[in-house]
Amino acid sequence: MTEARGEVFDLGYRSYDGPREGRGRAYKALWVNGVRTTLGIGRGWGAKIMPGLLFFFVVILALGFVIGGEDHSSYYSAISIILLLFAAIVAPELLCPDRRDRVIGLYLVRPLTVTDYVAARWLAFLSVTLPLVLAGQVVLFVGGTLGAPEPLEYLRDNWRDVPRFLLAGLVIAVYTTTLPLAVSAFTPRRAYAAALVVGVFFISLAVVGILTSEQAVGGGDCEVVIMDGEEVSNTCAEYLVGDAARWYGLLSFGEVPSFVNGHIFTETPDQGAPKAVHELHAAIPIAWYALLTCALGLALWWRYRRIDL
Repeated sequence: MTEARGEVFDLGYRSYDGPREGRGRAYKALWVNGVRTTLGIGRGWGAKIMPGLLFFFVVILALGFVIGGEDHSSYYSAISIILLLFAAIVAPELLCPDRRDRVIGLYLVRPLTVTDYVAARWLAFLSVTLPLVLAGQVVLFVGGTLGAPEPLEYLRDNWRDVPRFLLAGLVIAVYTTTLPLAVSAFTPRRAYAAALVVGVFFISLAVVGILTSEQAVGGGDCEVVIMDGEEVSNTCAEYLVGDAARWYGLLSFGEVPSFVNGHIFTETPDQGAPKAVHELHAAIPIAWYALLTCALGLALWWRYRRIDL
């Protein structure tokens, strides 16, 4: 008969005596991870291409505006497509892999809530898009100042553009952050999310372009065009769908920030927005931007409140 024997090993385990940083530390770690993911840090070179290209185009376009003497308002309209493509491709990286790999439950083991997760991801993407959006405006302002015959006079005449382009940059960055993340919340596939965001932009742009197009109409009380003392034309243009065109113009989802951008810089909306929208009171497109952005943010939060972890 052999007698069973046992041994006890002292592995040296001991309790943690250091500081317990809690929920704030977990939130910060998730935010840092989101920023690194957006910029492609810690990943292959392919993940760094989109942020690098965006920064390159932002600076080059701003330098082109300096040379061409363009203003700050038209700059945002010119880069809107580039920003949207960047957001559509990169933003799903923050949400879709976690959904597909079903690791969100692991995040919530820490002292994090679903709201913390969504807010950290949203803030991480905004922390990248906002500096990129504003970088071109800074280049444009500095270039205009240095290129002016009298730099001090240029600063005195144009310093009010600084708070304007800061506010307009925040407007476009918030929308560009919220839209693709809200779409990404409803699919675990990055390609699907990117295709849907780009599709919504171009399809809505095309449809609104058709609905708000103008057609020549003869007679009526239209303004007569006279050149060299002779009447050239007495025709005018009216919208294809009549007075409703000004409301249809709001459905161009990719240009929603442009509606607000024009009113920040001048009393007349910039040329990037559908022409029909210009006829609406300023409060309407601004309220539409606020409503749509809040609705997208609420949809993002609501989706994750009910997600199967």
